[in-house]
Amino acid sequence: MQHKITLPQLKKYDITQKVIEALADAESRAIIFSIIKKGKTASNLSNSLKIPLSSVYKKLSDLEDLTLVEIEKTILSDTGRKFKVYKSRINKAEILIKKPEPTLSLSAN
Repeated sequence: MQHKITLPQLKKYDITQKVIEALADAESRAIIFSIIKKGKTASNLSNSLKIPLSSVYKKLSDLEDLTLVEIEKTILSDTGRKFKVYKSRINKAEILIKKPEPTLSLSAN
């Protein structure tokens, strides 16, 4: 007997759906918007956006997996610690809600 995949199960693996969910998240959007013009470290983002550092790292990881942000460069501090500088790969996103599925249009940064 073959098991049918339900629509919610299918959406779980749908990249467009995951990107829409990420863009719907206020913290993820704030992170993307603040690194469009100039890259920032996770601690810079945490301080400027007043988001806990652990949340910033989680959001950045998710956004990086979706290729919405990238590591622009790695900087070395005076104490020898490495910090990643993140930059948005998009500068515009349009979501069109239309039957049967929403469409997503992203503009490269």
